[in-house]
Amino acid sequence: MKTFTLEVAFDCDFDLFGLVSSSRDYTLAWTLNRTLRLRLIRQPDLVVDLLSQGRLLFSHYLHVTETLTFRLLRNRSLTSSALKKPFLAPDYKQYDYLLHITNGQGSLAADELLPTLAVLPAVQYAGPVEVEGLKYKENFQF
Repeated sequence: MKTFTLEVAFDCDFDLFGLVSSSRDYTLAWTLNRTLRLRLIRQPDLVVDLLSQGRLLFSHYLHVTETLTFRLLRNRSLTSSALKKPFLAPDYKQYDYLLHITNGQGSLAADELLPTLAVLPAVQYAGPVEVEGLKYKENFQF
């Protein structure tokens, strides 16, 4: 009997940055709003249902214009979990928050944004995340 394997290719047309910050999510969103002239608004928590292992919740802030989508996501689940790695991006568990940017241009382009993030007082470290190397790309399909 033949077996078939389903291979799913995800379209990764976004930039992803990891932030290390001891700040609360609303404080970090406020800092990003002031610095980058955004309007990040709290959204309902992002829910990731793992069939046999439970549900993970992640805080989620969103800024949308006609051309830009800017998301601030908490990397660690808000709820306790039996999982060893209750993260949105388990490959990058060293990051507290993730910035998901689609169509970033000008001061929000990847080259321009990283130095700006690195000097924010609420951010201890900012670094790019290699999107192609993500093991769980489906977590970032919004």
